[in-house]
Amino acid sequence: KVDQVFFSFRGQQLRYNFVSHLSDAFQRNEIKFFIDKDVKKGQDLKNLFVRIEESSIALAIFSTRYPDSRWCMDELVKMKKLVDQGNLLVIPIFYKVKAKDARNPKCSSEFGRNFWKLAESVSSTSRKYQIAHWLEALHYKKRVILQHRKLLQ
Repeated sequence: KVDQVFFSFRGQQLRYNFVSHLSDAFQRNEIKFFIDKDVKKGQDLKNLFVRIEESSIALAIFSTRYPDSRWCMDELVKMKKLVDQGNLLVIPIFYKVKAKDARNPKCSSEFGRNFWKLAESVSSTSRKYQIAHWLEALHYKKRVILQHRKLLQ
């Protein structure tokens, strides 16, 4: 394991504003981190999963567009699995999103509408399985925060 922070975020929405400021602050304070800036759209997620596994902390930066990315949602599922194994600390950050909207995506919020739009695009063969894992990972955040408090005490 590397003492590194993995950033999970919706690139189109946050890469050149919030995340760039955050990464600048990390660099100034000599904190190692990984951002998928060199990963091309459509590449296999296995390389990102390896980077998540190598990290000791992950920042899940939830924005309104986070759930319209299958990559983001699959990263979140992977992060949840690593938390379950005790191998990763996940810190959720809610960027212009209410935590309750991320935990329970409904069509009444932009986050929820984007989630369900992505869910509708999933092929019917894997649809129920994939959506269930995404929802479980989104809902899981509350318990992850509680686990973090125990680890930090």
